[in-house]
Amino acid sequence: MTFSTLGLRPESLRVVADQGYTEPTPVQARAIPIILEGRDLLAGAQTGTGKTAAFVLPMLDGLRVRRESGFRRIRGLVVVPTRELALQVEQSVRTYGGRKPIRSVAIYGGVRMDRQVRSLRKWPEIVVATPGRLLDHVRQGTIDLSSVEILVLDEADRMLDMGFIHDIKRILEQLPRERQTLLFSATFSPKIRRLAEDLLRNPESVDVAPRNATPVPIRQVVHPVDKNRKRHLLAHMVRDRDMGQVLVFTRTKRGANRLAEQLGKDGINAAAIHGNKSQSQRVRALTAFKKGEAQVLVATDVAARGLDIESLPHVVNFELPTVPEDYVHRIGRTGRAGQEGTAISLMSGEERELMADIEKLLKKSIEREVIEGFEPSAAYQPEPIVTTRPKHGRSRGRGERSGYRGSGGQRDSGGHRDHAAGRPAPKAQHRSGKHPSQAGGHGAKHQQMPGERISAGRPNGAGGHPSQAGRPRPGKPTGPRRHAQPNRSGHAHG
Repeated sequence: MTFSTLGLRPESLRVVADQGYTEPTPVQARAIPIILEGRDLLAGAQTGTGKTAAFVLPMLDGLRVRRESGFRRIRGLVVVPTRELALQVEQSVRTYGGRKPIRSVAIYGGVRMDRQVRSLRKWPEIVVATPGRLLDHVRQGTIDLSSVEILVLDEADRMLDMGFIHDIKRILEQLPRERQTLLFSATFSPKIRRLAEDLLRNPESVDVAPRNATPVPIRQVVHPVDKNRKRHLLAHMVRDRDMGQVLVFTRTKRGANRLAEQLGKDGINAAAIHGNKSQSQRVRALTAFKKGEAQVLVATDVAARGLDIESLPHVVNFELPTVPEDYVHRIGRTGRAGQEGTAISLMSGEERELMADIEKLLKKSIEREVIEGFEPSAAYQPEPIVTTRPKHGRSRGRGERSGYRGSGGQRDSGGHRDHAAGRPAPKAQHRSGKHPSQAGGHGAKHQQMPGERISAGRPNGAGGHPSQAGRPRPGKPTGPRRHAQPNRSGHAHG
């Protein structure tokens, strides 16, 4: 199958060819024709599958074919969980826009609003936004969503995990009922299916990412080692093995900073990236890693769903995640586009239960390999693992607050408050049942906030398409349900 068989316009085909793509990925092959028909879509696809192209390409085709001379309004809205993903998707819109780009803008928290307001006054046709900052603009009257023809919710499962469900419902109240809606998610969890029932009208379903599946090219291995020797083992492997670039995951921001500093003292160029880093700091760290100036990039789970680095050979779980699904998202950074990759987990005695949960999720055992000279000590006393469990939603991992949005406010990705004070942090719990003061190890006081998506290298792709021929019904709906009648043409051609 080729892109020319999907119904895309010649201009889009030329742009795809210019980017060096010859054959569509499975999600592109299945989703693009459905979107071009104007149907609502529920798509299961992980990052690295080309899902961005699966909605940006048909979106651009549809907006072009129905563009009217002189009209200026927001016609496409893409809602994403993090600012880095917003920047990545908006860049894809620009890239696939070709020589006649459709004006677009990325809206996200953590930066001043005035510059975004100036961009919105130029009447972009496509807006890519994080939920909290988008609602800020709605409240201040600096954005009008009443003419949106196509809505894309990208990484919907991640947005639900971060507590954005109430924001999503408020955003839907600003949109016309007559629209096309596309929902992309890495998993088809019960929460996602309930959301799809509320948002989508007679949707087509595409699932190219079976729940909790790990990419086939990834070799997974577990190295048992005492907690206090993990850093030495990591340095040993990076120095003595030809590992190339290594992405290392820790549970906390403090742990990421500390590990990067220690690796530096070991003579290994390392950089840290997490939600507390400023945008410029994250860009510098990611650029250094991409250029090979830093061999190791240490990240928290805020980056697990966002890093897009081509040809990343190794991912190391320096600390196992407390949420099994996060393991799948972490190791999915390697083995992309059919390339081989290795996922290494350094497992201390206190993490055996976490690994058992991961293997239960994967429904298989992961190979154990003890490294000579780093054998676990029989005298080692495991320490309790502190986890912070939010009142609503899944647990976020040790020392990490949930992104739950209460009546008080929401933290945008990266820990930035979009408004007022939010809910107080939930109480720390221990697998051992002990109070944090009795736990030892890293205290729960170092809170990890939900973070942003990080992007590097060439965009995955893009794609999406509006549902209405002509102008959508004006005005705002009274509730979240709505939908456009399918475009009967089946193609983007006028």
